[in-house]
Amino acid sequence: HLALSSPAIWYFARLKAPAGELPGGHKHPALDVIGATLPGLPFVVLGRTPGVAWGFTNTGPDVQDLYLEQLDATKPGQYRTPTGWSAFDVRNETIRVKGQGDVSLQVRNTRHGPVISDVQPQYRQLINPERYAVSLRWSALTEDNKTVESGMLINWAQTVPELQKAFTDNHAPMQSVVMADTLGEVAFQAVGKLPTRSPHNDLRGVAPAPGWLAQYDWTGWLPANQNPALGRAAIEAKGWHATANQNILPPGYAHFVGGDWTTPERFERIEQLLAAAPKHSRESLQAIQNDVLSLGAKALLPVALTAKPQHPLGDQALKMLSTFDGQMKADSAAALVFNVWADELTRGLLVPHLGAERFQALYGKRHFRAAVEGILKRSDAFWCGAAGCPAQVSAALDRALTRIAAKEGHDMRSWRWGAWHPAISSHKPFGKVPWLHRLFDVRTESAGDLFTVNVGQYWANDLKEPFANRHAASMRAVYDLFDAQQSVFIYQTGQSGHVFDPRSRSMAGAWVAGQYRPLQAPNKAVHRLRLTP
Repeated sequence: HLALSSPAIWYFARLKAPAGELPGGHKHPALDVIGATLPGLPFVVLGRTPGVAWGFTNTGPDVQDLYLEQLDATKPGQYRTPTGWSAFDVRNETIRVKGQGDVSLQVRNTRHGPVISDVQPQYRQLINPERYAVSLRWSALTEDNKTVESGMLINWAQTVPELQKAFTDNHAPMQSVVMADTLGEVAFQAVGKLPTRSPHNDLRGVAPAPGWLAQYDWTGWLPANQNPALGRAAIEAKGWHATANQNILPPGYAHFVGGDWTTPERFERIEQLLAAAPKHSRESLQAIQNDVLSLGAKALLPVALTAKPQHPLGDQALKMLSTFDGQMKADSAAALVFNVWADELTRGLLVPHLGAERFQALYGKRHFRAAVEGILKRSDAFWCGAAGCPAQVSAALDRALTRIAAKEGHDMRSWRWGAWHPAISSHKPFGKVPWLHRLFDVRTESAGDLFTVNVGQYWANDLKEPFANRHAASMRAVYDLFDAQQSVFIYQTGQSGHVFDPRSRSMAGAWVAGQYRPLQAPNKAVHRLRLTP
């Protein structure tokens, strides 16, 4: 799941090449791989070879630390380290701007990494730039990053062990990979480099650390064979394995990976669906990928039904919610009422205590649903206020109905979640330009919410379209390891990046409808380009 964009982030391709030899003398077998590529990278990122297939979700590790670097006016060009003062590594970069003069940028580096407070103005509201700077340590910025080399090796793999070996050099971003081959081998493995931190590092990346104290420095890298993983025996004992950005750490895992996992509703729903049948087919797995039952809604729905609204549409809304099954379908009026009510409830509980500005900065990046559930379960008087939690629940439903009726009218039969929840693949850069975005964006009504397998994440702090689906399944694929030609895929726009080419959005309707396309190369070439050294 990634931010939706137009053109899409993915481009599907089949790559074939004969066996040969790379610079440096490394001999390689013949190449035959098909799947999703990222423009600019010379390999398939997600896909299959004749022998093995793989897919992944982001692990969500904490591999970025911010450091507060101390400055001293009497020591210009230097910053404080555990062993004394050290000079910044400084370089100049020139950015050429069409129709304007060049922009010169001075980049300062510390022993941790680049100084980001020099180019991000919001830091000036938080620190005194005469006394401090903020630098970034990130696993992806190390000089030994071999992710591209790893990607090439992945495309030659024909078995799960070969794939695991190829992933050893994958550096960043860290991914939770599921893999299977035609021999029946299966595995799960988190691939990527994890920093190790001192036991005395009490911050663990959740706040900027004093850059001059050695206890906050990274102490090394976790060996790849100690990353979270499951082999065939463990997976077969359960019958399946799934990842949905949830906490992947097994009980008793000894190493710190991170602490900002996605809440487990999507993972739990996948497990429910996998456990519901002794065997699965390509079609049943497609249905799982497109499932829009929200366990997040199911958890909070009983609270909504306790509301005592004053709005004229209140009784009708409660009657509708009483039969709501949690399915976030695009044509559902109940899904719209529930999501807007949950939004209003979250605002009513948190804004008075966090403040409007802080809440606005955080909301969307965080949905606060677990916090809201906890507040209501405890009947927390601090958060609910003097009137109590039941009053907050009722008032939120009144505000939600007023808000919806102002836009959709008072006939609830015409209300639809999809009208408020369009999947918007925003064009880069014209998606932010008035009038042009209507031509360049790809927009389709969509189902799902924050907690559905077919996720439809929205940025609730957006002033214009707070429920628009901005972050969703940027691609779906099901690989058939018995008959590779039966593998299928889909993503949300199309293969062309030219807005006037029908292929630039030819898959949008199929994607939103839960349909797929065959993952096959054409029988014959339509265009041929020959490169001669």
